[in-house]
Parts: sequence; C-alpha cells; structure tokens
Amino acid sequence: MSTEFSHEPDARRYVLRDGKDLVAVLDYTINGTSISFTRTFTSPAKRGNGFAGEIVEFAVNDVESSTDYRIVPMCWYVDEWFQKHQERANLLTR
Repeated sequence: MSTEFSHEPDARRYVLRDGKDLVAVLDYTINGTSISFTRTFTSPAKRGNGFAGEIVEFAVNDVESSTDYRIVPMCWYVDEWFQKHQERANLLTR
C-alpha cells in the first residue's frame, strides 16, 4: 500500500489515499483563530487499521506547523485522539 496524505484547503479537508482510492478524510471549518475538526471518515473496507488516527495526526501536525490556529475537536474521534495524546493538548482551544 502506498499511502499519500494531502491537505485540500478548497474542500476544507485532509485526505489519506492509497493510489487513487480514498482511505480516510478529516473535514474541518475555520472560525476566526480556531479550526474545528468536524468529521472523520474511513472507507468501510479500510476500517480497523488505524487510518483515522493517521489522518488526525497528519492534520494536527499540519495545523501546528503551518498556522496559529487552536483546534476544536467537534468530532468524537478527534476528541478521543486528543484524550490519548495529552501531550498535544496545548493545541486545543481553552
């Protein structure tokens, strides 16, 4: 499997692909100085392989390295990801 991560700002989403196949997506909205991660989706055939966690990590890393946004975990999966990665909690809104 040759995975490729990308940020599609016009679609307001982060994407993980395997070749041309869509594996996982993380949708977001921007509100002032914050970015709300609103939905995480993994293709049903690919679920259970950790891809949702990979796309969330990619998005969090991108936000941290390229913006000053604070993250609002509106999606339950993103909220759980931050609970498991307390060391990244400084990126969350207060």
